[in-house]
Amino acid sequence: MKRIYILVEGQTEESFVSEAMVPFYAQLGIFIQPIIVSTSQSCRGGVTSYTKIKPQIENLCKQDRKAWVTTFFFFFFLPNNFPMKSSSGYNSLNNCHAKVNFLENALRQDISEQNFLPYIMLHEFEALLFVDPNKFKEWVDDESIIDSLHQIKASYSSPEEINNSPQTAPSKRILGLIPDYNKVIQGTIIAMEIGLDEMRRQCLHFNKWLDCLENLRDL
Repeated sequence: MKRIYILVEGQTEESFVSEAMVPFYAQLGIFIQPIIVSTSQSCRGGVTSYTKIKPQIENLCKQDRKAWVTTFFFFFFLPNNFPMKSSSGYNSLNNCHAKVNFLENALRQDISEQNFLPYIMLHEFEALLFVDPNKFKEWVDDESIIDSLHQIKASYSSPEEINNSPQTAPSKRILGLIPDYNKVIQGTIIAMEIGLDEMRRQCLHFNKWLDCLENLRDL
């Protein structure tokens, strides 16, 4: 069985990987284990500084050479010291897909481990929830909230593109409409109800990552 360690940003992503991805990939002969990144000796979660994250990626790659290591980091929250993020090449790009591919390549080159596969999510976990706003219905009493979520989704060509400022990231938009939204509990349940198949159909960068994970079983 192929082993894959996924470094995630926090509890929500750990829960999503455990509940949605682990059972699916186990059927394909792939064992997946999510690991929350550490930011200090007492804190876990969040990519606050690349210098704190890089050793964790490298150590995972080196401690189990027969396994693969990948990341589940958010494009929206990447720190300024992330590889090439402050470069002129990056800043000259005006398309989010081009930017995320640029940074993934920069991360791959900086880590330079044969068993490492970088993935940076556009733009954060909640983008996946916009795949089907109707799944929020059991959590709200006001139908107009669902309509507003649909309007947000319709304004973009893909749920992965929902974001144009720190105040309008997918999670901020949800919280603006549903102030008591619980990221870990509700986010995971809604994601499970949507399912990987529909997420992959609408979120092409996410789908590309899952395709890569599946192809690892043949390596």
